[in-house]
Amino acid sequence: MKKLITMLCAACSLMLVSVGTAQSDSSNFAGPYVGFQALGVGAEFKGQSNSSAGTSGAVEDQVPVGATVGTFGIEAGYVLPLGSTFALDVGGEYTHGETKIDHQTSGEDSNAGNVSMTVDKFYSWYVAPTIALSDTSSLYLKAGVSHADVGITGDVRHPGDLSGESWSIGTRTVLPSGIFIRTEAGYTEYNGISAHGLGEGTQGTTRINSNTSFSAEPTMVHGTVSLGFRF
Repeated sequence: MKKLITMLCAACSLMLVSVGTAQSDSSNFAGPYVGFQALGVGAEFKGQSNSSAGTSGAVEDQVPVGATVGTFGIEAGYVLPLGSTFALDVGGEYTHGETKIDHQTSGEDSNAGNVSMTVDKFYSWYVAPTIALSDTSSLYLKAGVSHADVGITGDVRHPGDLSGESWSIGTRTVLPSGIFIRTEAGYTEYNGISAHGLGEGTQGTTRINSNTSFSAEPTMVHGTVSLGFRF
């Protein structure tokens, strides 16, 4: 995360240096907008289980580290001009998709069953300081808070939903007609998931000892192209 923030700060400094020679007007980006997104998403979902005996096992992730999936989303927001060059973009976005991690245990362990964690309904709220590079093009840095729903099956307590922080850098080009194209790359780091066994299932098949825990630390990176309209 620190490396990403440093990169974004450096990019912002370059923006400030280059903007002095650009002929720009931030009012051309002002107003409400809606957009439709096409995304490539990479998920890293590290997880483990810890039994009452202190041993641990790997959690099998259905989205392997380094793999990407394609999906879609929607966005809506408002751009407020702050002078001839600067603007503030405030909005929200929803990304369709689902990732699932499964922990499968052998029948030899009477204190552990099978557990599945499903994460879906990804949405976030953001602010994006923006610099107009010309009358039609702008560069922005985006910071947001993200949320995702967590569903779980198995003899464990519900761990609660995910929340996290998002950071992105991107460009936005607005045509005279109001149609815009946005390109963006970013990173989201969520809080960890942790669930403990209930010990209420059937001995030897589904029961999970209350001292057994399952945890995962999800992070996501994305590349996005949006097509929308500024009103």
